[in-house]
Parts: sequence; C-alpha cells; structure tokens
Amino acid sequence: MNKLPELLAPAGDRERLEMALHYGADAVYLAGKSYGLRAFAGNFDCPEGLREAAAMAHAAGARVYVTVNTLPRQADMAGMPAFLEQAADAGVDAFIVADLGVMRLAKRHAPGVALHVSTQFGVVNAAAAEMLWELGARRVVLARELSLEEIRAIRRNTPPALELEAFVHGAMCVSFSGRCLLSNYMANRDGNGGACAQPCRWKYHLVEEKRPGQYFEISEDTGGTYILNSHDMCMIEHLSELRDAGVDSLKIEGRMKSAYYAAVITNAYRHALEDLAAGSPPNPLWRAECDKVSHRPYSTGFYFGFPGQSYGAESYTTDADVCAVVESCESDGEAFLTERNRFSVGDTVELLCRGAPPLRFVVEELRDGDNTPLLCARHPMMALRMRLPVRAERLSILRRIRENKEKT
Repeated sequence: MNKLPELLAPAGDRERLEMALHYGADAVYLAGKSYGLRAFAGNFDCPEGLREAAAMAHAAGARVYVTVNTLPRQADMAGMPAFLEQAADAGVDAFIVADLGVMRLAKRHAPGVALHVSTQFGVVNAAAAEMLWELGARRVVLARELSLEEIRAIRRNTPPALELEAFVHGAMCVSFSGRCLLSNYMANRDGNGGACAQPCRWKYHLVEEKRPGQYFEISEDTGGTYILNSHDMCMIEHLSELRDAGVDSLKIEGRMKSAYYAAVITNAYRHALEDLAAGSPPNPLWRAECDKVSHRPYSTGFYFGFPGQSYGAESYTTDADVCAVVESCESDGEAFLTERNRFSVGDTVELLCRGAPPLRFVVEELRDGDNTPLLCARHPMMALRMRLPVRAERLSILRRIRENKEKT
C-alpha cells in the first residue's frame, strides 16, 4: 500500500509528449496513425514516429504505451499484424487493447510487448480481470463507473501481479466507459473507431412536431442546456485513497487536449504524488493548478458513489491562458520564447517551471526576436525576448492570469 502509483500522461503528438515527459510523467500513452481511439490527435507515424517517441520516453526514464483500442471491423484487421510488429520493433513497452482478437494477434506478432486491457473493455469485476490475466494481460484499465470500494474488492480478489489502472483526471463520457453510438447516428463518425464527433457536448433544443421551426429550451437556464453533458474528473485531492484501494497507475485523460494541458496537469499530479510520498497532506496549490487549464466543472466521478456526472448547462472555463513557451534562458533571466497567445506589457502572468511553485509577476518589458521593444505580443508562434525573474529551463511556460470576469 506504500508503493507510489505510476503517473500516466497523454501524448497526442510530439509536443505533448515532450511536455508530459518534462513535467514528470512516469509513462505516456499515445497512438500510431491507425487503430487508436483519438484519430484526430496528431499521433505518430509507424514505425519512425513510434521509434522516436519510445527513444524520448526511455531517455527520460519513462515508459510508452501504444493505444490499439479501437473496436476494429473485419476489414480493419488485415493491417493489424504488420502494425503490431512494427510498433514492437520500435521499442514500445505496452499495447492498450480493447478487443480479444487484437489481444490474440498481439501475443502472436509482438510477444515481447506487455498487454494492457483498455477501459473500453468494461472491466467491473474481479472475475473479468482475472480472466484477462489468464489470457495474458499484465494490466487492466478499470471502467470509469466503479467506486473506490468496488476497486478495493477487485484488488482483493485478483492476482497481486495484475496491475490496475484508473482514470484520475479529464473528460468523462456519458456512455459506459466510452462505448457509444451517438456519434455514429448524429454525424456518421464511429466513436468506437476513433472518430467521435462528441455530440454529447452539443447544445440541444426541443421541437414539437406541430410547431416546425420553433425551438424550445429544455431547461430554464437562459444559457441553454447540454442534456448529455458530463463533469470533468479531478481526483488530485484523493491520491492516497486511490493508492490505498490498490490502484497501480493513475491515468490523465486528454490526447486531444493542448500541450499546455499536458504540462500543467502532469506537473500538478507529479507534485501531488511527491507530497503523498512525503506523507504530507494534499497541497491546495496543486488543486488550484487544475483550474488553470480549460475544463468543465470538476467532480470525483463515480469514486465516492453515484452520480458523479452532471446534465446541467455548463461550459468550459479557465483561470489562465498560455502566453509563451521558453526556448532558452540565460543565467540572468534573459529568455527567448515562442508566443502562443496574445499578451501585453502590464499583464499579470505566471512562470511555470517544473519542480517549483508557479511564480507570479507583472510584465514590465517585452521585445521581439530582433530585440525591438513591444507593447503587445500579437502573433502566435512569433519569437519573443524578455527578462524573467528567474532562470527558466526550456519548456517552462508563461501564462496570463485571467480576471474573474474573463473566466467563463
């Protein structure tokens, strides 16, 4: 029970991979161009991109898990053996699979790669977990609908060597562990094939058949309603309970989210785990960090009982916006940065560096790449220069703090 769980972060593309590794992930999960449930993430070419990703992760002392978690139709299976063989040759550490046929092929064509069974499989009891262990799974990613007490029971009744992984942060699906056909019906995009259009996040009105063209709000809120909406999950204040329940790996959702998200949330959970290892109580600072990325209102999901999800009219909010990323920095704080979003002299900003709390200050001067003074950085990806209050590593992040009126 004293073992610290693995921190598993999303890596939708190379930039997100770099951020997750820099800010403390023990492992990352990512996909090739095929067979992953996030078809519209940047993803990685196979085998070259996967080989580079595996090399980067291993150099950082981290592991890399490749999602092969679509529910492939018969026509999709022809290329599967070659993909598995190439990914194995690239040096990946595990496959995350949701289909027994894919699991069988992986054992045949990539026997040296560990098998993790995806949350898409819907493991909700010890018998299913043990069966998967007997079939060769090293880890099961538990269904998101389980409570902590149910996880404890599964842990007590499964082989100790079988690892249990659980989601701790990010978007939740209104359908059971992501198995949904709504996108197929509404947008002709297969959610179980990696192309979900997220119609559960759309805004809906009611139409009465004898009143065509008249649209009625389904709730009384003037902002509308999202009847299939879910809260986002945030369990950063409950890592000790997850560890004590027997969870071996803490998974952050978000391969479609920004590199800034990957950095901030990985960093927050890394620090929270370090506090846990030291026997310290949860530091409110790291919970506050979770509010500085775009998110829906947070909940603890189903861990402490039903419902854990919401069907209200709630939109995304954030307390901060990324301004720039540090490319290099001299010992006196003179830094070269690449802009991400507009900010100006006089703005209140924070500098986020790994291994330290965020440092807040006011921008007093700003220059372009040629050292010409600026009042405002207006163009994304432009080169910037400024003096920071401390020396900052490459991939440190500058972000603008939003006023209360800006947060919605």
